[in-house]
Parts: sequence; C-alpha cells; structure tokens
Amino acid sequence: MSNAQVNDILSIVQVYLDGLYEGDTAKLRQSFHPASSLFAVAADGKLVNMPREDWCKAVESRPSPKANGQGREHERILSVDITGPNTALVKLNCAILPRFFTDYLSLIKLDGRWQVISKTFVAETLAS
Repeated sequence: MSNAQVNDILSIVQVYLDGLYEGDTAKLRQSFHPASSLFAVAADGKLVNMPREDWCKAVESRPSPKANGQGREHERILSVDITGPNTALVKLNCAILPRFFTDYLSLIKLDGRWQVISKTFVAETLAS
C-alpha cells in the first residue's frame, strides 16, 4: 500500500463526505460510480438496495446538514484496507442528525481513478 494510493482514496472519500454534508449531488456522483448502489437492512428487516440516482434524488429532497447548521464532528475515517491495485474498503462514521452512520465504502479504481462501487451502512439515532 503506497501513500499515493491512500491519499487518492482519502481524497475521493472526502469528496463523498463534502457532498453528503453540503447536499451536493454533483460531488456524490463524482465519488460514486454510475452503477453503484447503497445497501442496508431496514427497520422491518428487509434489504434496502438503493441505486445511486435514487439516493441522489433523496439527498436533493432534504435539507443538508450544512443548511441545518450541523457541524462535522462526527466524521471519522476508521480504516482503509487496500487489497490490490484496484480495490479498497473504507470504514467511516458520519452523521445527518439525529442519525449517526457507519459506512463501509467499497472502492474500485477504473480508468485511473478511485470510485465508490457500493456502500453498506447502518444508521442509529443519537440520543438528544
């Protein structure tokens, strides 16, 4: 694992975090591959499988954390695991209050740049 690889991966993860915080779907589209999806387990125990464009529409329909005056103190990169020249996994925390997220971002390197190909996440509601 080279420092350049780690820096490139962290750079695209920062674009994702900025897009999420700002509600900027152009940044989300830049960081997520067009074929990507988001996965979670819903409250009813069923699989949530949300394609990137459906997610972007949801982001566009809600106020951003930035617009709500939320800080970014919950953002943390917990781990970066590079498993080859073209695959990596990043675990991170972020929040859209009152929900606190743990994200697992699977990344691939295509055409010389890293992109998120899938996001698996869990959300918890923070006590006020």
